[in-house]
Amino acid sequence: MPRTIAIGDIHGYLGALTALVEFAGVRADDGLVTLGDYVDRGPDSAGVLDWLIERFDAGQLVPLRGNHDIMFLDALEGGDWKTAWPGFGGDTTLQSYLNRGINPLVDGLPERHRRFIEQDCQRLHVGEEHFFVHAMAHYDMPFDEQPDWLIYWEKWFDPPPHVSGKTLVCGHTAQKTGWPLNIGHAVCIDTWVYGRGWLTALDVDSGEFWQARENGETRRGWLDEVPPQTGT
Repeated sequence: MPRTIAIGDIHGYLGALTALVEFAGVRADDGLVTLGDYVDRGPDSAGVLDWLIERFDAGQLVPLRGNHDIMFLDALEGGDWKTAWPGFGGDTTLQSYLNRGINPLVDGLPERHRRFIEQDCQRLHVGEEHFFVHAMAHYDMPFDEQPDWLIYWEKWFDPPPHVSGKTLVCGHTAQKTGWPLNIGHAVCIDTWVYGRGWLTALDVDSGEFWQARENGETRRGWLDEVPPQTGT
């Protein structure tokens, strides 16, 4: 049976992403929902975007937009993030393009990469029993009224159950324990791949999850077996 698999904040870690998908045994009929923050901090943001675009064009991927993806485009356009962006991991994103002979600050971003972030990526995604956002959502607001500052920027705050009755699946707030944070009606799967943590993929229906690091190390588990935690 096809699965719906959510993947947390990737942050340029293409090696961890490819190891994770192989370890989880992702099939062509599985649906992938990626929670944003594809760029910054890791060694190959450009490669991550290529990987995502290939799956999106094949009809397998629902990609969300993260705050780092927004910062990236704003910096390249000379916006408010231009000066600060390198210090938030943008220096490694820039280097991943320079390694390809492209300077996006001078040449602009490859058109397909820009279109993916601007047009193909969504603010949020609503499934039958779950809804997916990059950062956070307000519990008593309809999905189409959620404000950008919550969707893209707000840190985890132990949200109450959403009025829809659907389970929230999010990233953005790095869980420095390396384990997903699960409070039943909400789950955070940003498990700090850019630090000493892991990149996480979650089968949202079964609760099984898989994790990988850039060096190929892997492990797996179940949400109901993760020790109780508080958001970090």
